[in-house]
Amino acid sequence: MTRFLKLTMAAVLLLGVASTTASADARKGQKIFIKKFKSKCGFNGAKFAAKHSQSEWASINEAGNFKKEMMTICPEVKEADINDSWVPHLYDFSYEYANDSGNVPAC
Repeated sequence: MTRFLKLTMAAVLLLGVASTTASADARKGQKIFIKKFKSKCGFNGAKFAAKHSQSEWASINEAGNFKKEMMTICPEVKEADINDSWVPHLYDFSYEYANDSGNVPAC
């Protein structure tokens, strides 16, 4: 019985750690935008995120076109400038602060 309990607790702990590290973060996306793209875009993250509604951002991301849309909004940004690992965070930031969200980022 104790072996089963230990195994169960280990599995729960592993899932908890894996789920928090695998999830994207709007705050991290905001920091990435400020550090890497604000100067190239020529405007702040609030203006970038407000280019679309939440449903539009979701459609763009689901179609796998987030990088392409980012390059359209910010012509000076090239595909090589956007690290694949940043996309989920940048998407969460854009979705969180979309023009219909009512949220305003502090950047």
